[in-house]
Amino acid sequence: MIWCYSTYEARHQKTPELIFNRPVSGNIKWVDIEKLFIALGAEISEREGSRVAVFLFNGVRIFHRPHPTPDTDKGAVKSIRKWLEMHGVTP
Repeated sequence: MIWCYSTYEARHQKTPELIFNRPVSGNIKWVDIEKLFIALGAEISEREGSRVAVFLFNGVRIFHRPHPTPDTDKGAVKSIRKWLEMHGVTP
């Protein structure tokens, strides 16, 4: 799936741009990443502790919801970027 701005609501446009920025941003709110996943058709389920399962692209990825701050760490952002790129999602 190629990223297309007309496909998604305007409120989801900023998040992929932040995910694909270089150097990697440490200021992306996890809730915005979850909203992007949902806009792409994902189902998200709670797991043990702060883990969440993201069912997308016919597979599942497990992420840790950040705490106590809402910002996603750079390593997770890199992982998300790579996952999206593997499936043709780019800004």
